[in-house]
Amino acid sequence: MGKLTTEAARWQMLFSMAIFGTLGFFSRYTEAITSAELSLYRSACAVVIIGAMFMVQRKKLSLKKMKGEGVLMLLSGIALAINWVFMFEAFRNTSIALATISYYFAPVLVTIISPFLFKEKLTKQQIFCFVMSTLGLALIVNVFDSSLGSDDTLGIIYGLLGAVFYATFIILNKYIKSVGSMERSFYQFGIAALVMLPYTASVDGFHLLDLNGVGWLSLAVICLVHTVIMHYAYFESLGKLTGQEVAILGYIDPLVAVLISYFVFHESLTITQGIGGVMILGFALWNEVSHSAGS
Repeated sequence: MGKLTTEAARWQMLFSMAIFGTLGFFSRYTEAITSAELSLYRSACAVVIIGAMFMVQRKKLSLKKMKGEGVLMLLSGIALAINWVFMFEAFRNTSIALATISYYFAPVLVTIISPFLFKEKLTKQQIFCFVMSTLGLALIVNVFDSSLGSDDTLGIIYGLLGAVFYATFIILNKYIKSVGSMERSFYQFGIAALVMLPYTASVDGFHLLDLNGVGWLSLAVICLVHTVIMHYAYFESLGKLTGQEVAILGYIDPLVAVLISYFVFHESLTITQGIGGVMILGFALWNEVSHSAGS
């Protein structure tokens, strides 16, 4: 296979983000199984396939490479698992649009936390973007909005909790430097699977047989396409693109999710929620693009 050109990497990244944006769509058809169970199957499938890829390519995995970063790897795998559970719960309790927008508060959290952990300078623009994104979030979670039901509020809270754990996952990965992206993914998916297996078995149980044909197909797409194929495509194209390009293309994901929410499931946003969503995504994108351009 030839090397990926920059132009091909752009299209691959765009396609990956568009596919990631359909995750909420497919998760709607797997509601016969719990969010924890879905997260378990997703991570277990990834471990098996990535492990098989390493075997075929005759690449060796070595825990010695981590050089004392084992605890960070463990915590990142746990954060990944919990993040997925909250994300799927968000999809099941509110509209795909609101769940996705709430979840995309994660980059804002990383921006405001990073200066304290990595001694990065927090610019006035970053502070402004954080304040405006937070204001946008307040508009979405408007407790005085009579059109916002209790399920919507719960779904938004789940989305925000997912964002917290995804931000934690991102930050922990900044400290892990000894292993490559695919090998790191193998360990993290494996840890996530090991965490979710006893939890699912003892708390929720297994309900695979409750899935219908569409549910099985959706589960296969989530496990194979969203988790493995698109994950590989994302990281393959990542190294060929600038930070600014990655930031811009990354927001194809929530755009597709919002379009699916509106046109496929006919889930509407109030004017206030729409303004809030634009503020969160818009100011988060502006912050990422400016940061990438200046780095």
